Amino acid sequence: MPSSLNLALVSLADLTGDSASAGVHSIHVLELARALGGQGHRVTVYTRRTTESGRPRTRLGAGATLEQITAGPARPLPEAHLLPHIRAFTDELSRRLAQPRNRPDLVHAHGWLGGLAAYAALQDTGLPLVQSFHGLGVVESRRPGGRRTVHPARIRIERALGRGADTVLAGCEHEADELVRMGVARPRICVVPYGVDCERFRQTGPTMPRGRRPRLVLVGNDLDNAGAAVAVRALAHVPEAELVVAGGPAREDLESDPTVHRLRTLAKELDVADRTLFLGRLPRKDVPKLLRTARLALCLAPHQPSGMVPLEAMACGVPVVAVPTGSGADSVLDGVTGLHVPPGQPVTLGRALRRLLAEETTLSAWAIAAADRAHSRYAWERIAAETVRCYSALLPEPEPEPAERHAEEPVGAGV
Repeated sequence: MPSSLNLALVSLADLTGDSASAGVHSIHVLELARALGGQGHRVTVYTRRTTESGRPRTRLGAGATLEQITAGPARPLPEAHLLPHIRAFTDELSRRLAQPRNRPDLVHAHGWLGGLAAYAALQDTGLPLVQSFHGLGVVESRRPGGRRTVHPARIRIERALGRGADTVLAGCEHEADELVRMGVARPRICVVPYGVDCERFRQTGPTMPRGRRPRLVLVGNDLDNAGAAVAVRALAHVPEAELVVAGGPAREDLESDPTVHRLRTLAKELDVADRTLFLGRLPRKDVPKLLRTARLALCLAPHQPSGMVPLEAMACGVPVVAVPTGSGADSVLDGVTGLHVPPGQPVTLGRALRRLLAEETTLSAWAIAAADRAHSRYAWERIAAETVRCYSALLPEPEPEPAERHAEEPVGAGV
């Protein structure tokens, strides 16, 4: 494999929007591109233009560039409204990849829509296709209300992409198992976990204000499915602690959000409202400030939890109490960097939290182990290197350098 690769990453997620609302998919693509570029590869990220004011070409970092393709209106669109514009995106992507100076060594598609576009653009090109899903529709459809939110075509398309891609990157062993059940051959699955920004998420740094109570922190974009209700119910069994919930709507929309209203009502019914604080969606730069105030981070989503939240908490030296599903099962070592708890059991969770908060020595040891594991195992530099190793199986070995002639001419030759 060449020491320097020309790589194309394709994603239809909004990669240029408000960083406060950026999802795991968007963060992963941008951080991976920067890490790959920093390791000497040439990386071009192709995405759909979602703003009129943005430049069509943006430098992400050394060796990494973001290119926006006009396909449909220049604003963020839900998945259902993106499908009619896939053809326009694919046509332009195909044109760009065909230019000799742009032709990559391989294409890495992200998400099912990015995969759909990349698969169509690569027909008859001979270029290898690597696919990352960042969550599977078949898993998301199992959560409450999931069948209403998962696009009807998504599961079928993900199954076809999984079987059609040359390699599929899974974010954890649970996702790899799901892919096998979908019919993807196990030898074509490569498990590469999510990474963490170890410069931003570290033990030392600024913190948010906090009181004297030990703080439990839960961070999740979708509070309906992040286990927030379980956390509120568990708090009733931990009378000395407070719970801070970050995520969901923007702070200015908290009062009108139905999910937050239900959670606040629940907190009042359980007489824990004075110990429960809802912050709304935080700017990304503020997430480590919040995590550093926590004694424990809670990752309680029972279906396909985000792989990044436990890593970010661990990197800040915060032990994680997690439901052992998805990436949390791999990253959080039970009894070493945190605790595994069963889903949907607030009494069991509350008792475990109360016991842990009384064990200062255990929490201190877990905090050290958590930070060490996050920074040594999940730094983006390492994740990028592992990704490249998965790429390498699809690329031809470089031609050997011709051997240099070192033999000396005989003494007196030509005399």
